[in-house]
Amino acid sequence: MDSRVLDVQVWLNREYGSVTGFNRVTEDGITGWATMRALTRALQYELGISPLSDTFGPTTLARVTGISGDIEGSWTTNRIKIVQGGFYCKGYDPGAFDGKWGTETKRALDRMMYDAGLPAAPDNTFPPKVLKALLTMDAFVKVALGTEAIRRVQQWLNGRYSYRQNFFLVPCEGVFSRDVQKALYLAIQYEVGLSDAQATGTFGPTTKNELRKRPIASGSTGPMVSIFTAAMVFNRIKQPGFPYFEGFTDRFAEEAVIALRAFQKFSALPETGQGDFATWCQLLVSTGDPDRPAIAADTANPLTPARAAALSSAGYRYVGRYLDNVPGGTLNKKIQPGELKMIFENGLKVFPIQQYYGGEVSYFTYNQGYRDAVAAHQAAVGHGFDPGTTIYFAVDYDATQADIDDAIVPYFKGVVGGLTVSGKRYRAGVYGSRNVCIDVSRRTDVRWSFVSGMSTGFSGNMGYPLPENWSFNQIQTLTVGSGTGAVEIDKDAYRLGSDPGVNKLNSDYTTVDGFIQHVDDIYNLARQIGGYNPNLLVLQFLRWGAYDSFQFNNLIGSIVWPWQELFTSRNLTPLRTLREPNTGIDYSIAHWAYSCEGVLAGGTVEDPKGFNASDVAGWGGDLITFYGDWRRESNRVPSGLAFCQEKLARQTDFNSFKLRDMLEDADAYNVAMNLRGGAKITDELDKLFRLGGYKRRFRSFVNGRFQNTENVKKLAMLALMPGGQNPIIDAGRVGLIEGTGGIPTILPQMLPAGRLDEFILGFSNRLQELVDEETRAFPS
Repeated sequence: MDSRVLDVQVWLNREYGSVTGFNRVTEDGITGWATMRALTRALQYELGISPLSDTFGPTTLARVTGISGDIEGSWTTNRIKIVQGGFYCKGYDPGAFDGKWGTETKRALDRMMYDAGLPAAPDNTFPPKVLKALLTMDAFVKVALGTEAIRRVQQWLNGRYSYRQNFFLVPCEGVFSRDVQKALYLAIQYEVGLSDAQATGTFGPTTKNELRKRPIASGSTGPMVSIFTAAMVFNRIKQPGFPYFEGFTDRFAEEAVIALRAFQKFSALPETGQGDFATWCQLLVSTGDPDRPAIAADTANPLTPARAAALSSAGYRYVGRYLDNVPGGTLNKKIQPGELKMIFENGLKVFPIQQYYGGEVSYFTYNQGYRDAVAAHQAAVGHGFDPGTTIYFAVDYDATQADIDDAIVPYFKGVVGGLTVSGKRYRAGVYGSRNVCIDVSRRTDVRWSFVSGMSTGFSGNMGYPLPENWSFNQIQTLTVGSGTGAVEIDKDAYRLGSDPGVNKLNSDYTTVDGFIQHVDDIYNLARQIGGYNPNLLVLQFLRWGAYDSFQFNNLIGSIVWPWQELFTSRNLTPLRTLREPNTGIDYSIAHWAYSCEGVLAGGTVEDPKGFNASDVAGWGGDLITFYGDWRRESNRVPSGLAFCQEKLARQTDFNSFKLRDMLEDADAYNVAMNLRGGAKITDELDKLFRLGGYKRRFRSFVNGRFQNTENVKKLAMLALMPGGQNPIIDAGRVGLIEGTGGIPTILPQMLPAGRLDEFILGFSNRLQELVDEETRAFPS
């Protein structure tokens, strides 16, 4: 609470509480929109405006303009107190709250104008647009999430264009936003010579035509270069291994050319290093240039042979199709029998979409996401999609940040939970605005983003860069083909090296021989990347596309960029499923590789007393998600011990810690520990699968990681109990439990006494059972 803000709130209610149209404010000493709007209404009352409004609109601005140059002669005590109250709420010190225009109040005005990128106002003058900005929640000092580079651009915009009729001060807190993007549109329109009446702040035909005439090349100078490099700063351009581009300048030099090439590659544009029309558009609007060539599309129309041939002839190589129809709906948009085979025969790949509704916030809940994921899993299996396929779940409206926080993120946690419990066969993708995709990907285990870029007016598409994990960007609706081959599509830009799509179904599982040969080939390629352990690079390749989202990378590290550049340039695809020779279980190569990399890269795996990130990447993460399973089903099975006995490390449906997962975790630990000793990965796989290493997998794992039953229980407790050991582990624990259990406030210590102990006993007992079964089967 700020006592001076409280004084302002008390004064507002006392002075204007009985005025018609004035809304009393809560007297809590906290600055917020309610207080700023109350100050605005108070000012309107003092200016004789009726009815009062929350908006500082044209009438208020005109009245303020009429008295802005004569503070001492035209400003009453209450008008000055309103200004002083605004300064308090903005964090500036205007001196006493006394309604007198003195040195300290003038100093507060000068400081705010300096922060906004403006020169000091003449004495006895209060610029009208500054007063309008004062009575908002816009910040003019850098905030925690802001950058100095963006703030410099914001100040430059204010300083250069605030005198223009339709340009109002933008915040200078260092955060790219919708208002800042519109200000950039105005800046372009002013610089190309549009009048105040013509400059609307929209990215329309006139602006586009003017940009076609103004390419930016190496050595270009002037305000259009400033605008272009500002847009580069706003788009958070990053070259792998380098900081974000911050070179806001009026001269397009070599640094900017290099950064622009990186942006063009990231945006799936020709890497010219020049600011051509397509690049201008890509920097300024969510579609980019909608007329640009593209090789992907999505459609709700089933594809016939004629339609698929038309798409292929037009240069398309990827097509999004729907897994299922809306229950009870009349639109038949789902994949039809035989359609996928016919699509593949025409040289097209498919990316599957799941959308039952998703058109308003009320649809999105954790439980709905869970149900949609289970339905999507069943539909995808029915169509024959291979493990590792990404399914895109749709947010088909302009979700606000509040919607994302309260509904969309919980929905996608439910999606992840439903796919996890269904066997981790498929990965979740998100379709939505840039902001939806960015936030959902950051806060849940979503792999790829399919951006609804065609909705340029969405608030979630203005003031946000392309998501770092974007795969498809929807940019234009059009009809391809003619006659019986005509089909309406949404054209999608596609980023090479992202979601590989699907071009085969029900693939054969690889054999041990095929798997080891595959690993050996990748190992030999990895040796071309100097300075890195080729074993580690092989594991990174094998998990690529399945276990390389933000959350997974945050835990054990991102895939080495030169390595990813190399294997994606070769168009290589990792094998996904191994038919494990001893059990016949379909073994997830990606999950094994991620768990193995966690142990290989981890620095504390030898410590039997500590729970660490290496464990979360393997058995610990699986135990955490399984705990979430139990919490979700605890009404059906109250006992954690009974739940473990029923489902843990068994081949049951709807289980996030199947026997398959336990096999992979054990093998990953055992192999990785030998790799840490200098072994070659293909030799270790040979020992494991061909020379009988699988006969001691559980004994080696339990003895190596836990040593004894008491340590099993101790480490399991550390896995589930928040202990502040590592903020990344703590965040991962919450995400995994919420993702499967759907209990946002989950904390193990909230359980009744003894219940968590029972669950941990169930885990310990099941591990010992596996060791005993193995000992009986292979006693030597």
